[in-house]
Amino acid sequence: MIAVLKDLTDRFFGRGDAAITVPPFDGALKPNQLLEQAAVVCELEAPEDLATDGAAVFVADGRRILRLDAGGPVEVAALDAAITALACLPGGGFAVALDGRSVRLVGGAHDGRAWDAANGRAFSAVNALSAAPGGGLLATDGSQTRPYAQWSHDLMELGRSGRLVALSPADGGAREIATGLAYAFGACAAGDGAWVSETWRHRLVRYNGGRSGSAVVDRLPAYPSRLTPAAGGGYWLTAFTARTQLIEFILREPAYRKRMMAEIDPRHWVAPSLSASSSFMEPMQGAHIKTMGILKPWAPPRSYGLVIRLTPEGLVRYSLHSRVDGTHHGVVAAVECGGALSVLSKGRGRILRLDVAEIERSLQA
Repeated sequence: MIAVLKDLTDRFFGRGDAAITVPPFDGALKPNQLLEQAAVVCELEAPEDLATDGAAVFVADGRRILRLDAGGPVEVAALDAAITALACLPGGGFAVALDGRSVRLVGGAHDGRAWDAANGRAFSAVNALSAAPGGGLLATDGSQTRPYAQWSHDLMELGRSGRLVALSPADGGAREIATGLAYAFGACAAGDGAWVSETWRHRLVRYNGGRSGSAVVDRLPAYPSRLTPAAGGGYWLTAFTARTQLIEFILREPAYRKRMMAEIDPRHWVAPSLSASSSFMEPMQGAHIKTMGILKPWAPPRSYGLVIRLTPEGLVRYSLHSRVDGTHHGVVAAVECGGALSVLSKGRGRILRLDVAEIERSLQA
């Protein structure tokens, strides 16, 4: 009863979850051009995820797993369906999510092991995999109601059906750690538990054995996605686009959202995007976006590129940006290997590389 009354008063006064305010990019999140200026390793047709075994970096590109060598990408495996998530197994081999509906082990001691459900519920949108202590795996199933490719539909429907799942390669077990998440997109083992990105609530949540989690990072100005360990402790968190007041407002207007979804092509929804559009049907236009044909770097972002460096406690150390007028948007994965950070800009289909020591020197200057 108290929760219902709080929800009603929040809606009346426009506060709490009903507020349309968005935190600014400030402090350690102050915008820069580091992602936009990063070296481009390669361009691929359908890159989805990155992984590393500590010696090399691998990328899921369509149905293929590629190793990023000095001479260019080299195919190391080909699957029978599109790969939506990729992780390296500690003993060798890979874990892959296929079409978001199953998880399979490729190579290693348990080659061929597969899962298509957890706790009796089929996978629908597996979008991230991560190695866990003891040889296990963490998987995020973004939504139970929408497939992997329809993440924006889940946002517009205020989806709350994501889950964090633990998989056991040794015995084939699969159990839910957390359910009812507002789009789960990325997880990583942390201490004696796990951190998971709850994307539509713009936060990272910690789970330590219980069903209820606690926020590690909250009120982010962007939509967080995959999370990977950083050398020396801490984590790299990617965000595939930034939040805007316009989209926050639309999420609180059910009649408008329903008509928009029913009558307009999803490409032209007033919704987050992985890349900038040049279409005359672009929903965000006008002098506050462009002047004399030039896109303003401080314009409200429909697409954006962001990587956040977190401490082991979850504090933001610094961030790397591709701003609104840039092109390296839709950042969905980042992994560190050999002192270099590899970043996947899905919106541009590019793999970027930055020297971590150089990043930190430039930000301290």
